[in-house]
Amino acid sequence: MTPRPFFLFLLCSFALLQVAPAQRPGRPRRVPLSEQEKKTIAEGFKGLTTDGKVVPGLFKIVSTGVSTEPVKKAAEAFLNGLTAEQRKKTVFKVDDHEWRKWANQHSYTRQGVSFAEMNDEQRRLGFALLESGLSARGLQTTRDIMKLNETLAELKKSWDGYGEWLYHFTIMGEPSATKPWGWQFDGHHAIINYFVLGDQVVMSPVFLGSEPVKAESGKHKGTVIMQEEQDRGLAFMQSLPAAQQKQALIKGEKGGTNNLAEAFKDNLIVAKVGIRASEFDESAKKGLLGLIAVFVNHQAEGHAKVRLEEVKAHLEDTYFAWIGSTGKDAVFYYRIQSPVIYIEFDHQRPIGLQRTGIPSREHIHAVIRTPNGNDYGKSLLEQHYEKHHRK
Repeated sequence: MTPRPFFLFLLCSFALLQVAPAQRPGRPRRVPLSEQEKKTIAEGFKGLTTDGKVVPGLFKIVSTGVSTEPVKKAAEAFLNGLTAEQRKKTVFKVDDHEWRKWANQHSYTRQGVSFAEMNDEQRRLGFALLESGLSARGLQTTRDIMKLNETLAELKKSWDGYGEWLYHFTIMGEPSATKPWGWQFDGHHAIINYFVLGDQVVMSPVFLGSEPVKAESGKHKGTVIMQEEQDRGLAFMQSLPAAQQKQALIKGEKGGTNNLAEAFKDNLIVAKVGIRASEFDESAKKGLLGLIAVFVNHQAEGHAKVRLEEVKAHLEDTYFAWIGSTGKDAVFYYRIQSPVIYIEFDHQRPIGLQRTGIPSREHIHAVIRTPNGNDYGKSLLEQHYEKHHRK
């Protein structure tokens, strides 16, 4: 064999060995977000459950006595501020699959109109829409997540999918005082689904998080999020007697990511694990309800109170579970699960920055869902159709 053919032979052999990691035998292929989206939509919607069966009768169409008129007016003003072209790509039917097309990842292709393509007045109207449905704290958290996404872009020196204004609005249905409608806010580390029927509101799924959690430098230096969710969660776990901490602990070693109910997991089955609140004394029950309120209170005050009353009615059947350690600077995951609310908080491994694989307090994900078929207000919408649109 002459030297040149032999050299070519070696090159070809080396190339064949360089199989992409996702294609190597024994390693699962990373499923693209577009494929996950298609699979999720194709399977239909049932909702998060504990055993694959929806508990009936949990959600009813009732009057809450809390007006949704401010949200309606803010949505109308926002829509009126868009150009015809922007409005065309922003408005969907109230029962459109668009509700379920959200993801935390910065690379996900989103619909609607983004802050990046809005003028100053349109941005003002967009923030007014957020303000109409959120508490002051909820609005601040959302705004700070946007700022920290800019910090991440600065640290990576890349604005490809990262940045303060890469957050999109879609409107489902027509803003109304009586008919069902809603809006969705979608971007990296911040997703809010907000369904309205009369004076009822369902704000879920909600996704909140960031990497980094605090801006140590740059345009938004000093911005920090999710500290109360972190600190109150740890304090609650530490407040439990040792025996109950042991019941709550489902795994001692913290993984790189433990959240289960993120994007494209609308029909997730999650068994009840950890410790049931019926075993708590009154002080611990109050502490658990207070921890839940930290998440619920991102919503505007009136509807947050309605939501907490709903949660309180099922407090005895609420489970608290923990993964990780419980020391002063612990890295951990916790889950709160009841028939009407599902919350996850997770310290995650670095993704946008160092990629060490080791979870830290510098990357947080949190998810809030309404189990048993009422994410996106689906249960209420179904009841509305049954009553008014049987044909």
